[in-house]
Amino acid sequence: MGLTAAGAAPALGSAQEAAAAARGGAAAGSAADASLVFDPTAYTEQTIGIKDTSGTTHSVTYRFFKVAAYVAEPVNAAYQSLNVSVPVSVDGAAVDASDAPILLANAVGGYLPSSVANATGISASGMGGGTSRQALALAAGYVVVEPGARGRTLVDANGVFYGTAPAAIVDLKAAVRYLRFNKGRVPGDVERIVSSGVSAGGALSALLGASGDSPLYDPYLAEIGAADTSDAVFASGDWCPITDLEHADAAYEWCWGANPLASGATVDATVSAALRARFTDHLAALKLRARGYGTLTTRNLDTYLLETFIQPSATRYLAALTDTARDTYLAAHPFITWSAGRATFTWADFLTHVGARKKNAPSFDAFDLSTPECNLFGTGTTRARHFTLYSLRHEAGDSARLDADLPATLHLMNPMYHLVDKVNPHRAKHWWIRLGTKDSDTSLSVAALLATRLTGLGDHVDTAYYWDAGHGADLDPGDFVSWIGEVTGHPGHRSRPGSRGR
Repeated sequence: MGLTAAGAAPALGSAQEAAAAARGGAAAGSAADASLVFDPTAYTEQTIGIKDTSGTTHSVTYRFFKVAAYVAEPVNAAYQSLNVSVPVSVDGAAVDASDAPILLANAVGGYLPSSVANATGISASGMGGGTSRQALALAAGYVVVEPGARGRTLVDANGVFYGTAPAAIVDLKAAVRYLRFNKGRVPGDVERIVSSGVSAGGALSALLGASGDSPLYDPYLAEIGAADTSDAVFASGDWCPITDLEHADAAYEWCWGANPLASGATVDATVSAALRARFTDHLAALKLRARGYGTLTTRNLDTYLLETFIQPSATRYLAALTDTARDTYLAAHPFITWSAGRATFTWADFLTHVGARKKNAPSFDAFDLSTPECNLFGTGTTRARHFTLYSLRHEAGDSARLDADLPATLHLMNPMYHLVDKVNPHRAKHWWIRLGTKDSDTSLSVAALLATRLTGLGDHVDTAYYWDAGHGADLDPGDFVSWIGEVTGHPGHRSRPGSRGR
C-alpha cells in the first residue's frame, strides 16, 4: 500500500485519497501510516573519534537511531531497514543538524543483499583503511542514513528469488520516501538528500539520481508499503558504477578487448569483435555530443576519454609528486610524455599500461549464466537468465527472444534510460562521479558517457578518474564531503580539509 508524505500530522484530501487508493494506497491515519512514523526519541548516544583527511582526530558525539523497517509491508525487514546517525557535538561544540544535508550511503556490492540490522553504530573505517565518507560527513555536521536493501541471492522457502531486479532500487527509493514522509520528525533536510554508493551501489546511487519520481516504480513501491511521496534525491555520488548492463558487454570489449586475461590467455576474438561492433551501434544511437569533439563515435571516443578524463588524471597524480618521485615514476613508465606540467600518451600505450583485463567475454551476460548480473535478472524460481540478445542467441539460436518482462526490467535498472530515452525532469541536478583508471571491472566508457550525458543536460557534474587505481577506489572522500556543502549551500559544522591527488 502507498503512504502519504507528512509533517507532524499526515493528512490527505479527498482527491489525494482517491489517488492513493488508485495506487493501492491507504489514507493517512491508518495503521500503516503509524508504522512508518520516525520516533525522534528512540536513540542511543555514542561518542567516537573520527580522523579527518589532514590526520586530526575529532571527538564526535551523535545519536544513533535504528529503524526496524522503512516500508509498511517488508518482504524481509532484515534488509529493508535503515540506520540514522545525527551529530550532536564535535570536539565539545554543539551541532544543530536539524536542517543539515542527509547523506544516504548504501553499501550494496555485487547487487548482493545489504543489511544494517545488526549495526550498533556508524563505522569510522573506510575502504583502504582510511576514514569512511559517512564518518567524515557526520563530523562535518551532516546527517548520515545507511539503508539496507534486498539483493539477488535472496531466496524464500519455496525457492523463489525475491531480491532480483528491480528489488534493490525499489528498496532504496522506499528508504528515500521514508525520509521524506518523516519531514520534520527525522533530523536533517529531506530536500537535500545526497546518495552515495560504490560499484553496484554506485550504479544504484546513479539510478536513484536519474529516476527520481519516475512512475515506472510505483507498483513495486506500493507492493511493499512504501510511503506515497517523492523519491527524488538532490545529488548523487557514484563510484565506479556498474551500470548500463544491457550494453556492458559491448562497452567492455570496446575498452579492454585487446587486453589479455590475468592468466595471459586471450578471450575469444570472434566474440570480442562481435560485441565491439554492437558498441559502435549503441554509441551511435546515444547521439551524445561533447564540446570540442562533436558527436561521440567509436572513431573519436578513445581520444575524448584520453583528453577529458585519463590524461588529466595522470597529470594530477604526477603534479602532486615531488620532483624526485615524479622522475622515478616517469623513468619506470616511459610511455608518458611529461611536458609543461602535463602528461600525454596514446590510447594503445595506456591499455598496455593497465595490463590484464578482469573479466572474460562476455563479461556480464556470460554464456553459462555464471555471472552475478545473470542472477540479478533471474525471476521466480529461475536463478539466472540471459538479458542480452547476443548471449541468449549464442546459446539458444537466432530465433530466441528475451523473456517479455526483461526490456522493462532493464529500463528500471539503467540510469541512462531515464537520461536518454525518457529524460526525467525530476532527476538530481548535482553529480559526483569517480573511477580508477585501472578499473577493468567495467569499461572506462560507462562513467564517462554517464557524465557526458548529464553535462549535456545542463547538470552540475564533477567527474574525475583516479590514476592507477583499481575498482572501488575512493581517494578524495574529504573533497566529496566538502562538495556536499557546496552544492547544498550548507557549510557544515566546520571547514573540512580536502584530500587531493586524485
